[in-house]
Amino acid sequence: MELSMPLYAATIFVSAFLLFLIQPLIAKQILPWFGGSAAVWITCVVFFQVALLAGYAYADVVVRKLAHRMQFRVHAALLLVSVVVLPAIPATHWKPIGSEEPSLRILAMLAATIGLPYSLLSTTSPLVQSWFARARPGASPYRLFALSNAASMLALIGYPLLLEPWAPTRALAIGWSIGYASFVALCIAAGWSTLKAAPVTAMAEPIAEPLPTRAPVRKARQRKGSRVVVDAKPATARVDDAPSIATQAFWGLLAGTGALFLLAVTNHITQNIASAPLLWTIPLAIYLLTFILCFEGSGWYKRNVYLLLVALALGTMGWLLVSANLEYKLQPQIVVFCLGLFIICMFCHGELARLKPTPRYLTRFYLMLALGGAAGSTLVGIVAPLVLPAYFELAAGLVLVACLMMWQVRRDDISLRALGVASIMVSMGFAAWWIRDFYLDTLVANRNFYGVLRVRETGHGTDYRRGLIHGSIQHGIQYRDPKLSRYPTAYFGPTSGIGRLLSQRPGGTAPIRVGVVGLGIGTLAAWGISGDVFRFYEIDPEVIDDAQQEFTYLKDSQAKIEFVLGDGRLSLEREADQKFDLLILDAFFGDAIPVHLVTSEALTVYQRHVKPGGIIAFNVTNRFVDIAPVIARLAEVHKLHAIVVEDRNEKPPSYASDWVLLSDRPESLNRPRLNEAARRLEPGPDTKLWTDNFNNILQVIR
Repeated sequence: MELSMPLYAATIFVSAFLLFLIQPLIAKQILPWFGGSAAVWITCVVFFQVALLAGYAYADVVVRKLAHRMQFRVHAALLLVSVVVLPAIPATHWKPIGSEEPSLRILAMLAATIGLPYSLLSTTSPLVQSWFARARPGASPYRLFALSNAASMLALIGYPLLLEPWAPTRALAIGWSIGYASFVALCIAAGWSTLKAAPVTAMAEPIAEPLPTRAPVRKARQRKGSRVVVDAKPATARVDDAPSIATQAFWGLLAGTGALFLLAVTNHITQNIASAPLLWTIPLAIYLLTFILCFEGSGWYKRNVYLLLVALALGTMGWLLVSANLEYKLQPQIVVFCLGLFIICMFCHGELARLKPTPRYLTRFYLMLALGGAAGSTLVGIVAPLVLPAYFELAAGLVLVACLMMWQVRRDDISLRALGVASIMVSMGFAAWWIRDFYLDTLVANRNFYGVLRVRETGHGTDYRRGLIHGSIQHGIQYRDPKLSRYPTAYFGPTSGIGRLLSQRPGGTAPIRVGVVGLGIGTLAAWGISGDVFRFYEIDPEVIDDAQQEFTYLKDSQAKIEFVLGDGRLSLEREADQKFDLLILDAFFGDAIPVHLVTSEALTVYQRHVKPGGIIAFNVTNRFVDIAPVIARLAEVHKLHAIVVEDRNEKPPSYASDWVLLSDRPESLNRPRLNEAARRLEPGPDTKLWTDNFNNILQVIR
């Protein structure tokens, strides 16, 4: 019986589409629970790679050890069991309370919520390809691999551009769960079709390709009188093409390098903008595109061309890392590093395609790709935050790619070997330069799940100052001169929106109660007077330590200082009403805005904690994202009055800043110092209401 090729293709296409659609979908659901940090996505990718490895290992064992009838029974049973864990919506008991280790909790939550369905989806490509190869020995299954990657990229592009802007997250999760149930039916149908289409005994044989024939060999020699008779008979030789352990390890190294570079670049371009699926999926889509091009079989990978491009990409990315003039330029950073990611992944995956084995060892090949991917992502997502003080894995990735390139051209002509040597020298030089710049004038440097913090001292004399840098963004400065050490600086100076508000209290010198989401170095405490209470909500314990040990705003303040460790919104949700006169939202990761702090549900929480006539203040200062129209829409829906205060005073020690102030009573915002610089804030006609179930970063990117 002729097997149905469309059934195989449909099964693989649907499985790959669902496999990559759930990635941004599940990550977005849990993003608000862990502070909105881009590290949530990186940790999720670690889980996805490890689950992919588990799925490929299962496929490898099943294909090699079980006859097809038993393969079908085992796999069908697991597929039916996996439907029980649907829908793909995390249980609320996984929400952290503030003291947990975020990475481990995210991994455990993902395993409990989508672990079995995701792992079974990941088995589909190698398992169904192996069924196809058994049934059609002359046909190559690797084009099905390209089809699966095309479906994956369609899901990654479609989610942020077509689904996220129009559909609520919960509805998408339920839709995904219905799609998964349909996939289960497809996969069982494909297995049953394979079982009925060929004899079971044939299906129990190992996968093999037609083997080449050698020249005729002499089988027997007989003497008849004076003649020698040679019985020349063609013989089929079984070629032992089993890949060596070294070859399999090299498959893993190439795959791991691509995965490492994917996450290193993702870290680099997301830490300063926003934690949003659009910015997560661009690098991942590029990564998948290179798999499609390299394994599609049409010669997209031109080796000598890409070797030259790799050398150029390594030099350009290295130069961009150390270039002070371009450090804060969004467009060059995204273009260069995304293009560099494409070139490097084309090299890694192109070399993998050149080394791919016969279909007999297909599942082992995919297993090693998954093992390398899991190892590379784990190094960036789990190991690097524990052992590296900064995002040095990007510099290490440049050097690793240069070394791999040199290894691959070691037997080529002298020009390619010279190119490899030059690439190693250039990448090592830029890496050393970048690390040197990182430690220049640095007093303290540390890294954890929430990012990289360092304390630097710069300037001379009265300009001698100490600053806290998160990623590449200055999160506060304090002058070391005792006469200036209590002066509020940066975004909190006298001419800023929050400075104008706190310098002209409606009750004169009456004490107030202030809540602050986001500590920084505690600069806002400089505005406190005797009797005030400043209650800081901070998710990162390292920030609290640095603010208390390396800066003096907190201990010099006349106000009473309180700390709450944990995500500000989640902490406020759990607390009794705090009756704040002023609640300040000043939480950033690098320059990225945690989206869950600017939704309708979040504003409802804030209103509960603010007295009638109290003020909610948002620091909306950002180079890349204009969040003010979103807050204006929130204010309109919640019937609050809104003004924006734009301060363009960039003379030290002040920075330009934008503050949005909300209140249920207009007289609370009617103060002379505010009126000097404020204007009424109106939502744009196309600005949609952001909720926990719907938000779209495309609306606000500058």
